Amino acid sequence: MTEPASRLSPVLQASQVALRYPGQSRAVIAGFDFALNAGETVSLLGASGVGKSSLLRVLAGLQAPTEGAVTMNGAPLDGVHPRVAVAFQDPSLLPWLTLEKNVAFGLDFKHQPKLARAESAARVEMAIREVGLTQARRKFPTELSGGMAQRTALARCFARKPEILLLDEPFGALDEVTRAEMQHLLLKLVRDFRTAAVLITHDIDEALKVSDRVLLLGGAPASVIGEWRIDLPKPREDLIAELGAIRVEILSTLRAAAPRRAA
Repeated sequence: MTEPASRLSPVLQASQVALRYPGQSRAVIAGFDFALNAGETVSLLGASGVGKSSLLRVLAGLQAPTEGAVTMNGAPLDGVHPRVAVAFQDPSLLPWLTLEKNVAFGLDFKHQPKLARAESAARVEMAIREVGLTQARRKFPTELSGGMAQRTALARCFARKPEILLLDEPFGALDEVTRAEMQHLLLKLVRDFRTAAVLITHDIDEALKVSDRVLLLGGAPASVIGEWRIDLPKPREDLIAELGAIRVEILSTLRAAAPRRAA
């Protein structure tokens, strides 16, 4: 029997993390504690400008915290880790490379484990197939739709076989239908690869559809002002009443935390 995720050691943990940029008197983030378990998907919600993207950079090892520490499997995360993949809102595809070569890009970087050519090719093939783009593998980025470009970015992440996937509003620029398709794809990839994921989003409905837990950030400096565990089966499109009740709780917490305007 598989042990419940809550009883396992976290794959990613943040302890009393604070972040302050040079020249700023006030921290962007303060007192942030967080634990991500294997196979778990957690969404970080919050208003624009609250510090979600800054926090993601700290969790990814791209930005050192001013205070506190981030660990991966109990070891300090002091920089980019080969088992951590990051996807941003901009898919950042290289225009002179085909889809296939964009997915392969970075597999031979210094911080990545050394792969034989056959293994690298197999990973790229597998990742492209998982996102449903086999027929488009020879296309260039200018020939791809927005959804196809984001699928390519996800394939590039999963070709690395990440233990942890960090996503910074990757579907924010997509239309509603494509966004729903990408949410389903994310659920599939996380399930197939057994990857733990952190999703930065300002969309409450998106967080409720894909997450096992939702953390709400607020305040200045930002900290966790609410947390919800969602023990509902996925996909969840038909669970309107159950998700609606949680949505109301999140909105109420947001309103209560919003600064009062002078009359």
